[in-house]
Amino acid sequence: MTDIEKVQLKIGTVVSAVYTDAQIQAFLDMEGSVLLAAAAALEAYAAGVLTGTDSERIGDYAYTKKSVDNALKLAALYRKGEAETPVIDWAEMDLGDGSGITAEDD
Repeated sequence: MTDIEKVQLKIGTVVSAVYTDAQIQAFLDMEGSVLLAAAAALEAYAAGVLTGTDSERIGDYAYTKKSVDNALKLAALYRKGEAETPVIDWAEMDLGDGSGITAEDD
């Protein structure tokens, strides 16, 4: 699976349909990771949808659209996940072959 496909999987079919592969690659290039690229795509999507109405009432019928809130919550979750991911893993010293400093000490 490519990084573009991973971002598409993370942002879902509705949001990924808004972007071309080249645009998703641009998010990857700008952000440097799949999670951050997905967060940026969701934030850009939310910014574009903000122009529409988020709720409507017609008589007894009320409709609330939470897509912007949901996209921003998911983006925040991805940014938090990226921030909590360690940059490097813990390393273990391999002492099985000695120190390697001098043959006499080993």
